[in-house]
Amino acid sequence: MLRLSLEALQIVDAIDRRGSFSAAGKELHRVPSTISYTVGKLEDDLGVQVFERNGPRVVLTAAGVELLKEGRYLLKAAQDLEHRVRRVASGWETELAVGMDSMFSACMFHDDIKAFYQVAQQTRLRIVQEALSGAWEALLDRRADLLVGVAGDGPAGGGYVSLPIGKIGFVFAVAPSHPLAAVEGRLDRVQLQQHRAVSVADSARQMAPRTVGLLLGQDTLTVPDMATKFQYQLAGMGFGFLPEPCARAAIAAGLLVEKQVEEPKPAETFYLAWRSGEHGAALQWWLDRMKQPGLFERLVGHLPHRLILPVSAA
Repeated sequence: MLRLSLEALQIVDAIDRRGSFSAAGKELHRVPSTISYTVGKLEDDLGVQVFERNGPRVVLTAAGVELLKEGRYLLKAAQDLEHRVRRVASGWETELAVGMDSMFSACMFHDDIKAFYQVAQQTRLRIVQEALSGAWEALLDRRADLLVGVAGDGPAGGGYVSLPIGKIGFVFAVAPSHPLAAVEGRLDRVQLQQHRAVSVADSARQMAPRTVGLLLGQDTLTVPDMATKFQYQLAGMGFGFLPEPCARAAIAAGLLVEKQVEEPKPAETFYLAWRSGEHGAALQWWLDRMKQPGLFERLVGHLPHRLILPVSAA
């Protein structure tokens, strides 16, 4: 008889990601005593210690690392099998994850979600936001099933279908109080090197992260999304390229100053993308919906930083 269960692997995975038994219990909606009992029984059945316990914090032992390394493959395979079985039975996926670049606000899906739930109450819906290469990685790792408004060309190797939906230009801008605002003429690399850049962190976990507009050795303030980057540039904390629709609004309001640079950032193409060979009813519903005219205009209208300009700039 097997001494290893998928439930135990799921609990070990949650503990490792969350850092404690109590946090894993909250994620899995289990009481702490159940988490502790399952881990203790697993260790007894296998005859190995899976976790080193240091008060409320726990870390995997070497044996635990190996167990979880292979165990996560089993969990993913079991989840994929569950989804395939239910899809065959009903035609609808158990869950559909719609991903988008963190540049945009997920609130743009409000009407789409309402319409989806009217026809697909049996499919759980999850909205995922990633930055730069992280969105493509989420698609290939099956953490997202459909990408809406993902930036840049997809990774080599295929396995997905992508459809360009539009382009956004970028403007180099600084706050009026920033030292670069008073510099005459086009800014060169030497001038930029002396000041801090504000950069959005790539959320990719395995793929090589993208860096946009950074110089070697550049002092950089790294932030989680474009909305935060926008706010820090408004505050004069650094410089960088911003999406043209929101940059123009801030420049017109006197909150930012546009500067010309020797190496401007070209316009970025955004895509609708999904994995090849996927035919679930929920995915098809979203594809049909997203291919309707006006999708890109809706995305641009939901650049979150356009919605958080100071009241005085309205």
